[in-house]
Amino acid sequence: MKRLTAGILLVGLTLAMPLVSCSDGSRPTERSSPAASPTTSPIAGSGVGTVVRFSTGSASLDVTIAEDNPATRDFLSMLPLTLTMEEFAGREKIADLPRTLHHEGSPGSDPEDGDLIYFVPWGNLGFYYDASGIGFSDQTIHVGRYNATREELAQFEGQDVRVEVSR
Repeated sequence: MKRLTAGILLVGLTLAMPLVSCSDGSRPTERSSPAASPTTSPIAGSGVGTVVRFSTGSASLDVTIAEDNPATRDFLSMLPLTLTMEEFAGREKIADLPRTLHHEGSPGSDPEDGDLIYFVPWGNLGFYYDASGIGFSDQTIHVGRYNATREELAQFEGQDVRVEVSR
């Protein structure tokens, strides 16, 4: 009887070993609900063509996302949010983001008037309206395009600006 029990145990262990060796060891031993994905991680998929609206009580500005890169996807994953815009250097309006964007693998750019950019060293967005003399930089990541004048952009200065996906 001991021999039969030992044989059954040996066969059972032999059959179970391949199943154990396939485990990656990362699964919890208890059943749990899947972890919620954080809102601060980059979103999957391309956001190219997405329209993001920047608005105050009296003005709005639509930006069309023009790039599919890690920084742009991460920016979209943060929305909706509220920012404050300010004038910078007579060339652009800037707005600090609540945190830096994941930007590894995002190409630099040579900004033009009408570009929304992410400036890596400061972690902010920039709305260029006078990009003359600004050249290519790995630190300037192109996000999208907008159509507004310097005067129209001035309406956003010092205001709480709501940023959300429009369509």
